[in-house]
Amino acid sequence: MIGLPIPHDLRLVFWETTAGCNLECSHCRRLDVSRQLMRDDLTTTEAQRMIAAIARAALRARRGRPILVFSGGEPLLRPDLFELAEHAESQGLPTALATNGTLIDETVAPRIMQAGFERVAISLDGPDAATHDAFRQQDGAFAAAVAGFQRLAALGMSMQINCTVTKHNAHRLDELYALARRLAADALHFFMFVPVGCGLEITEEQRLVAEEYERVLTWIAQQAAKQELIVRATCAPQYFRLLAQRRQRPSASSKFASMTRGCLAGTHICFISHKGEVMPCGYLPLLAGNIREETFEEVWQRSHLFHELREPDLLGGKCGACEYRRICGGCRARAFAGTGDYLSEEPCCAYVPNVRRPAIA
Repeated sequence: MIGLPIPHDLRLVFWETTAGCNLECSHCRRLDVSRQLMRDDLTTTEAQRMIAAIARAALRARRGRPILVFSGGEPLLRPDLFELAEHAESQGLPTALATNGTLIDETVAPRIMQAGFERVAISLDGPDAATHDAFRQQDGAFAAAVAGFQRLAALGMSMQINCTVTKHNAHRLDELYALARRLAADALHFFMFVPVGCGLEITEEQRLVAEEYERVLTWIAQQAAKQELIVRATCAPQYFRLLAQRRQRPSASSKFASMTRGCLAGTHICFISHKGEVMPCGYLPLLAGNIREETFEEVWQRSHLFHELREPDLLGGKCGACEYRRICGGCRARAFAGTGDYLSEEPCCAYVPNVRRPAIA
C-alpha cells in the first residue's frame, strides 16, 4: 500500500515561449536548429488559451495563484511576448521573465516593465566576460546581460541572477556572489547541471560528481544564511536535506522563494514546451500530455506520470530508503538520465540513508 500523496498545489509553471534564441550556449541547442524548431511555437491564440487554462487550474490551489515564468529559448524573440504577459496579468496570474539579458536595450526595458512582469531573471554563468562569454559562445554576451540587468534595476524591477553550475565556474562562485551584491540583485539562483536533452553537450569532464555537489550546496547554504540576498539551489533537492541537517530554514521572503521541498517536478511545478508538451520539469523529458490535444487542467489533474511523482513511497534505491525522501525526493531528472527510471535513486547525492529512521515530513 502506498502512502499518503504529498499535496500538489500548482506553484510554478515554466513556459518555453519559443525555441528560438540568439546565443549558442554550451549546454543548449545551436542557432540553426533553434530557428527550425521555433516554427512549431504555440500561436498567440493557443498561448492565450493555455494561459486561461492555467488560471482556471489555479482556482483549486490552496496557496494562491501560481507564477507563470516566460522562458525560452530567448523569450524576447517572441513578437507577441508582451501581449501574452498582459493577458496573463488580466487572468490574475503573477508572471516572471527568464532571459539571457542581451536584448534588453533602452527600448525593451520599459516594455518589460509595462507588461507587468514581477521579476526578471538574467543568466550569468560566471563573474566576468571571459567565463560567461566562453560558456555562451558569444563575445559581448556578459556585458550586454549586465547592461540589461542594470537598465531594469534602474526602473525598479525585482532582479534575479541565474547561474548554471559546472566545473567551468564552480571554483568562482564567491566572485559571482560578490557581483550579485554589487548589482543589488534580489536573488541569486544556482542551477545544478542536469545531463539530459541539450545538456548532453556538456562533457563528462565538466560535470560535478556527488562529493562536489555536496561542497557546492554547503557553500550555497552558508551564503543563504547571511541573508544578504535570497540565495537558492535549483535542480538540487538534496539541498533541502542538507538544510535540515544544518537546522537551517530555506531562504524565503517572497512568492518567488517560497519553496520548502526538494524536487517539485510534477508535484508543484511543471514545464510546457514551445509546442505545448507538458512535462514534470524542463529537465525531465517525459510527456504528461499536450495542451494542443487536451486542456492544461486535465493534464495536471489526471496524468499518470504526475501521480507517480506525487508518491514519495514509490521511489527506489537509496532515495526510497532515505529518511529525507519527503523533503528531498532526489532529482527525478538526474535519476532518469542515469538509469532511464525516473523513480530510481539520485546519482549525484553523497548522503547515505539511515534506513532505521522513519521518513521526515
